[in-house]
Amino acid sequence: MHMDVQNQKPTGNFKLTRVGVTGIKKPINVQRPDKVVTLTAQIDVFVDLPSGQKGSHLSRNVEVISEILDKSVREPVSSLELLCEEICHKLLERHEYATYSEVGMQANYFLEKALSSGRKSLEEYKLIAKASAKRNEETSIKKCIGVEVVGMTTCPCAMETVRNMLEAKHPEAKECLKKIPVVTHNQRNITTLTIEVPRDYDVEADDLIQIVEDSLSSPTYEILKRDDEALVTLQAHENPKFVEDVVRDILGRILENYPDFPDSVVVTVRSESEESIHKHNAFAERVTTMGELRK
Repeated sequence: MHMDVQNQKPTGNFKLTRVGVTGIKKPINVQRPDKVVTLTAQIDVFVDLPSGQKGSHLSRNVEVISEILDKSVREPVSSLELLCEEICHKLLERHEYATYSEVGMQANYFLEKALSSGRKSLEEYKLIAKASAKRNEETSIKKCIGVEVVGMTTCPCAMETVRNMLEAKHPEAKECLKKIPVVTHNQRNITTLTIEVPRDYDVEADDLIQIVEDSLSSPTYEILKRDDEALVTLQAHENPKFVEDVVRDILGRILENYPDFPDSVVVTVRSESEESIHKHNAFAERVTTMGELRK
């Protein structure tokens, strides 16, 4: 007779918060307003494990993902976060001993972006989706959508120091130097924005990408000809920002873009600038709610 080892008593009677599988890769078709986009997603799924059970039935996780995501190839889904929510519910059905489930997804995503010169370039971003559920608590469902954006920041502190040095060196050009950006060091910036999506509300990932890019010194692009390169460099130097500025500007734009969201909605903004003249990076983060931001 086959023995179900997972159902045996463990050697230590301790509950585990999350047990599951990570790094499952699946194609997902997502319905966009004007087309269907195919994403390759990396998926992590978890449930909790009671103190009296030795192991979780990990194969059930893979089965749930395959059943739901294989269907999405034939029938496109409306959003990644709703797909995560569906998987959460199914996990609790399959793991009768579990009281909690959690799903996370990441996928590379491409958008066509227009440069100042009018040229267009296909740019890469990362989509992030999460959901969690508690058994017998319909209101406990939490889902969020997010993006990771790579852009550019320029240092306002170094710019003003250089400006002062140039004014001292060239006093005849002092008034002119006050009106124009001067040289400073620049950084590749990586910013992640995630926002909880309340029931009966929608958040468009493209809008989140735009919010982040508008909050940087400048977006960056895969292909730049000489005039485009100059325009991007000039834009970034006309808009110098600390990494702290990036996070605060995003928070302000979130309030502007989602004025009707409940106070309880959680927003997370994390920004890191990879320094060009230091061997370390600069980092800023805010984890908050819409209610706290409104205060």
